[in-house]
Amino acid sequence: MDSGVERKTVRVTIYNQPYTLAVSGESGEVEALAHSVDQLMSDIAHQAGNVDGSSVAVLACLHLADRLRGVEQELSDFRGQVGEKSRRFSLLLDQAIR
Repeated sequence: MDSGVERKTVRVTIYNQPYTLAVSGESGEVEALAHSVDQLMSDIAHQAGNVDGSSVAVLACLHLADRLRGVEQELSDFRGQVGEKSRRFSLLLDQAIR
């Protein structure tokens, strides 16, 4: 099934392991993400000492999951603030129209 989106392959290295990824759009963003993951895993390995690659990968996943949860909470808080401001503006608009 052809979705009409042209895919290309990008080669990246994460924690000394080469990967070939199929991407649509700009490959630079995937390369930047791969570099960030590689850097995170290298930092974790440096801090954790003598641990195997699988453990480093799990710790990196936990770190990223924690960051994601924090961003999701910030987004939820922001949506709540926007909703509250919208209600206030709606009330002010209703008062101004009357």
